[in-house]
Amino acid sequence: MECVIISDDRSSKVECILDAGDREHSWHPFTPMLDYLKEPAIHIAQGEGCWLYDTEGKRYLDACASNWTCLHGHNHPVLKAALLEQAEKLCMSTYKGASHVPGAKLNKKLADIAPKGLTRAFYTDNGSCAMEAALKMSLQYWQMIGRAEKRKVISMAGGYHGDTIGAMSMGDCGSFHERFKDWQFPSAHFRAPRCEEYGGRVFYEKSEESMSELSELLERQGHETACLVMEPWIQGPAGMRMQPKGYLKEVERLCLEHGVHLVLDEVFVSFGRVGELFVCKAEDVCPDFLCVAKGLTAGVLPMAATLVKEPIYEAYLGEIKEGKTFYHGHTFSGHPLAAAVACANIDLVEEMIACGELAKQINVFEKAVCRYFSGHDLISGIRQRGMVCAIDIDCAKQKINSIPLGYDVWRRLKGKGVLVRPLGDSLIIVPPLVMNASEFDFMFSRILETIEEAIG
Repeated sequence: MECVIISDDRSSKVECILDAGDREHSWHPFTPMLDYLKEPAIHIAQGEGCWLYDTEGKRYLDACASNWTCLHGHNHPVLKAALLEQAEKLCMSTYKGASHVPGAKLNKKLADIAPKGLTRAFYTDNGSCAMEAALKMSLQYWQMIGRAEKRKVISMAGGYHGDTIGAMSMGDCGSFHERFKDWQFPSAHFRAPRCEEYGGRVFYEKSEESMSELSELLERQGHETACLVMEPWIQGPAGMRMQPKGYLKEVERLCLEHGVHLVLDEVFVSFGRVGELFVCKAEDVCPDFLCVAKGLTAGVLPMAATLVKEPIYEAYLGEIKEGKTFYHGHTFSGHPLAAAVACANIDLVEEMIACGELAKQINVFEKAVCRYFSGHDLISGIRQRGMVCAIDIDCAKQKINSIPLGYDVWRRLKGKGVLVRPLGDSLIIVPPLVMNASEFDFMFSRILETIEEAIG
């Protein structure tokens, strides 16, 4: 395949090598590859603050915090220093049957900041694997205590918990997983509550039907159910569907009443994304399993954790011949470089919350969302909580409906230097926690301008 020549600057040998390496050998995640190959590739070479820079020097505002991970933007000096300092001492050491200094420190730090009762941390590489670990821990626990009949799973309709087979089975995310239905185990779903919120105001909320449906489901099969799985406060890939505050506490009450493990997927919402270290802690809820990932290392390195209650962990203690060992793990579980960065990141997030800086950032973000989108005739819906926002574009106004509006706007925005995430006819905006007011203006003005262009 010949190198794609975009300009004289891109005709360099290095640029041709990058184009060939990407176009001839790469398979990008969640990407329609034929469509991707029709356009010039963007080769990101550097990141600084909330901006990414390609090999031509063009900059892009990272309005999705690189898959919702980069809480502090890019190239943060504290996180970089933690990484380099640890790299001077130890880059890799197995966590199977051995510990290391940053891992031990992170264990203690997570136990200190998590809801009281979550005392153990099991490390994996990503959110899907953190959820798989929680699922297997719950199933094995019930087997070991003589309740093997508790093998069913309940989850909230519209939930997304990852793309491995177990994670897909726990979820209910339509087209993402439809092709693999025949290989998934069945799980029962209860309807999600509704909550319309943005700009610090709740416009509509309804949870009675959801709670009634869940209660009836637990009455029928609670005695056979191992765990209930849900994303608290916000269902991300479902379109940032929100739950009323206080709803989670009622779910916990029902789980305790029926003896069902509560597994909370805070892969997306934890570590300050919605203004709190943990959503469950803000609701005074202590789940049996708490899964975190995206914000754990602020995007610097892959790492996830499944936090577990002590009594569940203790059920696994026994002689080898008793067969209680949890035979599950990953090559890079508890990676020392990632653990060191995670410790530094937690310190940064805690400081942002304690000094009120995060609350101020959220307030500025809320006001910008209202200023640009509230009441606009091309916007059919807004959902925003913390530093999370979904903008629904009114597809009825579109003259030509060949591709989803969100995708069309996303593609156009790349050319204007803004990177967001499309989802159907919606745009998902999840900026770094440190984005400033002028960057919000840059982002939102271009988004609105591009929506108007796309609708024509």
